[in-house]
Order: sequence, then C-alpha cells, then structure tokens
Amino acid sequence: MNTDVLAGLLIPFAGTTFGAAMVFFMRNQLSDSVTHALEGFAAGVMVAASFFSLIAPAIEQSSDMGLFAFAPATFGFLFGAAFLLLLDTVIPHLHIGEDEPEGPKTHLKRTTTMVLAVALHNIPEGMAVGVVYAGWVSGNATISLAGAFSLALGIAIQNFPEGAIISMPLRAVGQSKPKAFTMGLLSGIVEPLAALVTILAANVIVPILPYLLGFAAGAMMYVVVEELIPEMSAGKHSNLATVIFMLGFALMMTLDVALG
Repeated sequence: MNTDVLAGLLIPFAGTTFGAAMVFFMRNQLSDSVTHALEGFAAGVMVAASFFSLIAPAIEQSSDMGLFAFAPATFGFLFGAAFLLLLDTVIPHLHIGEDEPEGPKTHLKRTTTMVLAVALHNIPEGMAVGVVYAGWVSGNATISLAGAFSLALGIAIQNFPEGAIISMPLRAVGQSKPKAFTMGLLSGIVEPLAALVTILAANVIVPILPYLLGFAAGAMMYVVVEELIPEMSAGKHSNLATVIFMLGFALMMTLDVALG
C-alpha cells in the first residue's frame, strides 16, 4: 500500500491512541467543563471537515450537472445521516454522562457500551478519510494529497481529546489504567478499518465519489447534531464549549484551505 495512504489511515488512530494514553499521566477524572470543551472542539472540527473537505469537493466534481450540481452531495448527505440513524438504532451504546444505553436492550457491560458509543461515531470519520484518499489515488483532480492529509490530521487532532474522554471516565469507575487505555484504543480502531475497507473498494467508489463524499459528510454531521452538541451543552450554561467549537472549526478550515 502507498505510504501516503497508510499514513492517512494511521494518523487519526494515533490521535485516539495518544489521547487514551492520558490515563497514565492524569490523576483525576476530567471535569465537566473540560469534557464539554473537548466535545465542542471535536464538533467544530467535524463541521468544518464536513463542508470544506467533503461537501465542497462533491459539489465541485458535479459542476457539469449545472443547476443540479448540488444533487449528488445532497442525496449522499441525507443517506449518510440515515445510515448513522440506523446504526444508532440497532447498536447498543452508552453516551458519556448518561445512565441508560441507547439502542436495543443488552446485557453488555457499561464500559463496553461506552466504547461502542465512541466507536459508532468514529465510523463516518474513518469513511471520510477513506473516501478522500480513494479519490486521490484514483487521480481525481479536485482532491489533492495535501487536502487528504489535512482531513486526516484534523480528525487526528479532534481524536486526541476523544481518546481521553473515553479512557479517563473508565479509570474513574474503577478500571485499571492499562484496561482503560486499551478500551480507549479499541474505540478508535474502527476508523482505520473503515478507511481501509473504503480504499479497497476504490474501483467501485470512484464513479460515485461525489455521492460518497456527501455520504461521509452527512454521517459526520449526524454525530455532531445527535451527540456532540447536546453533550457539550449539558449541565450548567457556559459559553466555553461554544467558543472552543468556533476554534475547532477555524482550525480545521485553516488546515483544509492552507494544505488543500
């Protein structure tokens, strides 16, 4: 496999790994305000990535459709959101700070359902990286290696706090540091796997690339609206998470425009 593609697969996973490793260096559980700020940052990065790295290239690639250039991105966007809604319904998972898991009833342990919640929203991130790199490998003129790298790097940056958000609470409820780290690590393994599957299907993907770029964007936006925004806004009112959201958005926009 091309080393550039391999790096694109592993960089986001490295972000989750380093974040989960914070359990070895931090004594106390993350405070609610810090957790909300980190969730706001992740949401900002994902919103910017959805538009600048996915929707905009999808519309540009469909420019030959004239007034209907929006159609592939729009269709893909809605289908991606519907796909995540389906997964959200059929996979048992427990969001951070919640007491009751979502999805079907299950006898899985609380720690397992917490990891599933994070893994669930890592799927669209992995697909997004895979779709963009598949477009670059195919020689698509609207997707550059630098642009694909900026998406992978942006997701890695927001994966760092996500890794800590999953490992630190597990440590707080009595898990050993190695096990909390391992569970945080496993929550991110779905990203390179989803990206790899997407790249391996490049021959199928390329003809419908605008639709799949929109699909990845819709799936990511579903996670932001359904999970991250409610969680970052929970509890006592504070503008901190909103400010960090803006910073995350600005960072991802800067990376995409400067490197893309």
